[in-house]
Amino acid sequence: MRFAMAAFSRLLARKWRQNFYLYLAALFSVFAVADASFLHITSEIRTAAFDAMVRYRLSPAQPDSDIVIVDIDEKSLAALSKEYGRWPWPRQVLGEFVEGIEKQQPQAVVFDILFSDADVFNPDSDAYFNAAIAASNNTFFPMLRLDPSGDGLSQIKAAQIPGVMKMSDEEQEEDATMSVILPHFQAALDGGRLGTHNVALDSDGVVRSYPVYIAGYGWKLPSLPARIGSEFGWAHPSTELMLLNWRGKPFSYKYVSFSDVYLDMGSKNKQRAQDEFKGKIVLIGSTASGLYDLRATPMARMHPGVEVLATAIDNTKHGDSLRFPEGRIWYLLITLAIIWGTARAFYREDGPGNIDKLFGLSQVIMIAFSLASINFTNTYINLAGPVLLGIAYFTLARLYSTATSKALEQNMVRLAEMRQGELQATLLLIRFDTKRNVISDGMLENFRLGLKRAGVAHKSVEVVLGEQKGIWGLFEKIIAISWVAEAGDREAQQAIDADVELVLNTLQTLLRKNLFHIAGAASHLVQRGSIRGGAQSADGWRMLFAQALLEWEKPWVTPTTDVGA
Repeated sequence: MRFAMAAFSRLLARKWRQNFYLYLAALFSVFAVADASFLHITSEIRTAAFDAMVRYRLSPAQPDSDIVIVDIDEKSLAALSKEYGRWPWPRQVLGEFVEGIEKQQPQAVVFDILFSDADVFNPDSDAYFNAAIAASNNTFFPMLRLDPSGDGLSQIKAAQIPGVMKMSDEEQEEDATMSVILPHFQAALDGGRLGTHNVALDSDGVVRSYPVYIAGYGWKLPSLPARIGSEFGWAHPSTELMLLNWRGKPFSYKYVSFSDVYLDMGSKNKQRAQDEFKGKIVLIGSTASGLYDLRATPMARMHPGVEVLATAIDNTKHGDSLRFPEGRIWYLLITLAIIWGTARAFYREDGPGNIDKLFGLSQVIMIAFSLASINFTNTYINLAGPVLLGIAYFTLARLYSTATSKALEQNMVRLAEMRQGELQATLLLIRFDTKRNVISDGMLENFRLGLKRAGVAHKSVEVVLGEQKGIWGLFEKIIAISWVAEAGDREAQQAIDADVELVLNTLQTLLRKNLFHIAGAASHLVQRGSIRGGAQSADGWRMLFAQALLEWEKPWVTPTTDVGA
């Protein structure tokens, strides 16, 4: 298996060489363009990343203390069941609640309950509730927009729905009908304080947004939060949907049990503060599991629907709903920049350590940027898609690089083994002085890469750390550069000599750029000799290195050039 993998790696190296990184980048680019245009595969990743970042924000916005939820909870259902039976209770109970709470002068009383039908068994109770609504001027009621496919069967004209508004950029169809469920009570219709309480479900069934309005036939039905905002002069979001800025996990808002408040209203010895709801926005809804008003949100799999409404009202009041710019072109450009930047680094052989560090740093910066945007602003820049595709490209490129590194290495020893006859070998050894300068392994690698790119002739550039066994162990902090040419090829040898000069000039530039003490920072030795190609080449290279070591260690020998001078 090991030999098969090695053979396969050599095959890949011979076929694609360094061009593999460009081919792979082109393939990823095609996918990125297709995904931005019509596939939208990475959008699911962006959604998952958004949920995680929203859920674990460092400092989420705090819930408005003036928004209070009066909860028809399990406790309330049990407490009132003896007198009023199972839910739904007679509407007189809610009428008495409205009358009692209005005495405390709340800013608004908002029902998250759809009163769609008459209570045929308690008409007097309905009449009582209707009268309580008529006597108030701050009660708000929901209406439900049904599937538009049923609009043709509806008898409700859009133009006649209380609170409906005209679309400024569309012509209104005066006779168009809309399929909606309106409150049964005439006082609620006459008051006109109606809004939809439809939620916006994403494809995975999770509520992340809330409608500002629902459009159709040149008309728009305001949502309940938008209708409340209009009543109190709050600024409207400019979009059809607002991305909810969650205040925390479920039950982050102030909750009071309906039965506690209602029973205290009818008690002679009142235990609750009589100005408890003064100036408050009071939402009447239910968290009782049997009433099924639970929604999946980024914060929880079961989030009370009344608290989703509270969050939308809170966002509308403070104008701090999240902004999530689509920016498909920008995301595409960022993705392409990551892919081609990484491809360029692999193609130029920038060194595994450098590539890994730079790529890792770029990913960390983008993730940190997304985290900062959601934690310190209301605009979420979601870079999960570019990060994902960048990681996928880097992984495949790194696997190819690892698998083919041996086969693609420009090793002069291997090249000599592939040739026959007499060859001319040139060895340039560069030794760094570590007494006055700190020469780290990373710095040596940077020197190696810089020298490798210098000149035009094919050569091997290797770092010798003195950690190897045998003769290599006598060297330390050395870069070894080697060339090989046919013995009688004067033109090739002249090119190598010119390459040596270019490398030495580049070394001087690199020293000045990276080290503080330049004088005496490095010295070099050029050793030339003849070796035999084929199986005997390894012995010839060993002899050449041994000769170079002996020459360098002679106390009376001065290197041909001291670049530090």
